[in-house]
Amino acid sequence: MAHHHHAPGHDEHRPENTHGHDHEHLDWAELAPLLENQAELFTPLYEHALAWLAKEVTEPGLIVDAGSGPGVISGLFAETFPGARIVAVDGSEPLLDRARARAERLGAGDRFATLTGDMPGVLAELDYPADLLWASRSIHHLGDQGAALAACVERLAPDGTLAVMEGGLPSRFLPRDIGFGRPGLQARIDAVEEDRFSRMREDLPGSVAQVEDWPALLTAAGLHHTRSRTFLLDLPAPVPDRARAYVVESLTRTRDLLGEYLDPDDRVTLDRLVDPDDPASVHHRPDVFVLAAHTVHSGVRPV
Repeated sequence: MAHHHHAPGHDEHRPENTHGHDHEHLDWAELAPLLENQAELFTPLYEHALAWLAKEVTEPGLIVDAGSGPGVISGLFAETFPGARIVAVDGSEPLLDRARARAERLGAGDRFATLTGDMPGVLAELDYPADLLWASRSIHHLGDQGAALAACVERLAPDGTLAVMEGGLPSRFLPRDIGFGRPGLQARIDAVEEDRFSRMREDLPGSVAQVEDWPALLTAAGLHHTRSRTFLLDLPAPVPDRARAYVVESLTRTRDLLGEYLDPDDRVTLDRLVDPDDPASVHHRPDVFVLAAHTVHSGVRPV
């Protein structure tokens, strides 16, 4: 599985802009470098989220990263919880190969395992219940989100925690007025992306319309002590090269995937922004930044 702009922010791990695209035919393995770069860039945000979880999830024996992608967050779990075994679960074997290689590099290979298959059914193959089950922008790729959460809860140990990263705010990379085109380009891209995302959800097998009140959904799935917290990634201008490369990649994907849905004048603006030969492009502008907010919702399975 993988993810979206508001992330594509899979996840952030999914490329920020896999938003409204044909997820069934999205080649996540092909997106591996983007997924990895994005997740690595967002590491400070994830570290804050994991530190928040660690205050209540103490010494977990087994942590499951459901929809792990290339395993950047799985690796952070291995570092945050040195006593835990980690299982990365994903539908893409090539992404899990990357996750395994990362765990080896981190010296955590001996307590790291992978499980290949589609969520949520694949969770039934876990040998043990999880003390912490994490799903970063993977639940929204499933038709029946409520049933998916219930399947996650079934795999939790008593007193185990389910944490889902969903929602937050659309990312921002540029000032409202960039000096050409109509101001507010990113807000209009967001609007297109929301519509495409809704269409993607409607087209999923077994799609169920759902009020996206995540704490209520977690409660309905049988959890208590639900809580939510939003974490910020704030990389102000001038950004390091890695952040600039991420913005270039993200806006290029937006142009390729959503360009046809934008007004012609916005399409021209986007073309300029991703053209390396244009001095006003995101390749060269001094005012590029990355500002993102992702929300984590968690709950605990009653004993």
